Order: sequence, then C-alpha cells, then structure tokens
Amino acid sequence: MEIIESELKGLFVFKPKVFEDERGYFFESYNQTLFKQAGLNLNFVQDNQSLSQKGVLRGLHFQNPPHAQGKLVRVITGAVLDVAVDIRKNSPTYGKWFSLELTEKNKWMMYIPEGFAHGFATLQDNTIFSYKCTNFYNKAAEDCLLWNDKDLNINWNLSKPLLSEKDLQGKTFTNFSSLY
Repeated sequence: MEIIESELKGLFVFKPKVFEDERGYFFESYNQTLFKQAGLNLNFVQDNQSLSQKGVLRGLHFQNPPHAQGKLVRVITGAVLDVAVDIRKNSPTYGKWFSLELTEKNKWMMYIPEGFAHGFATLQDNTIFSYKCTNFYNKAAEDCLLWNDKDLNINWNLSKPLLSEKDLQGKTFTNFSSLY
C-alpha cells in the first residue's frame, strides 16, 4: 500500500495494491501495522456507510472535542469528490482544504484526522461511501460549516447540489469558533 501525506499535516491518502484477475479483485482496505508505520496509531470504534445519488453533497461535518473523530473514508461503489478542511486554529494550514476523487475504480482511501471538517459530493448515482471512525457519533458535539462558504472557496464542481436541512444551515468560516 502506498501511503502519501498531503500538504495538510495529518491527512493521508492511501493507494492500496489491488490484485485483479478474471474472477475480480482483492485488496487490503486496512492494515493496522502499515498505519502504525506511518505514525497513525488509531483505534477505530465505529463504521458508517451511506448511499447517495449523483449530485448529493454531504458536509462539511465535524464533531467538537472531546468527541472529535478521525475518519478513514473510501468509496465502495460509484465516485465522490472528497473534501477536508483544516479547522485547527493553531495549524499553519488553518482554513485550507484538500480534495481528492475517490472512486470504486481507483480504490483510494483518505484518512482525515481530528480537527478537520469533512464533506463529499457524489459524482455517480448509487454511490456507496464508507468510513471508519476513531470516536463514536455524539449528536450534541456535531457541527457543520457551510459547504459553499466564500472564504473557503471550495471548488465542488456542482452548481445546485442536493443538501440536507442541516447542511443548508452550516456556519460560515468567519463566524465559526474552532474548539481545536
């Protein structure tokens, strides 16, 4: 597995070795030893999965401390534009974002550490998105940044995404007080 740290410290891209033949394919989607070798000593406690149609945008979500979550995300079927925003106020990349297309074909994964807001836009119908979390979901700790915030200026390549009511009510980055 190839492990690449992005320009946002702590955010990693994983490109697994995929073994394909006439029967299909096989790859390791998680290997604790490889993660530890990359400096990621993680304990995943919850797995989540969603199904979305093309044009759905989910995010930018995060949980405030002490319920913050790290997430290992990947696409099982379909494709997404995955986005992570650094919300660690003392980070040199505070307010910067990183995006990557995750697809069933490339089988890449991204680890998004605590202190990042996360979202994705689906690029194909019937996209199944999966993520492992380092902490349990806590409704009282959840928060959301506005997906189309002008200060963040994220290029989602979508003009009219399908959004939840919660995502429509996200905070602007200038009105957001980071607890990280």
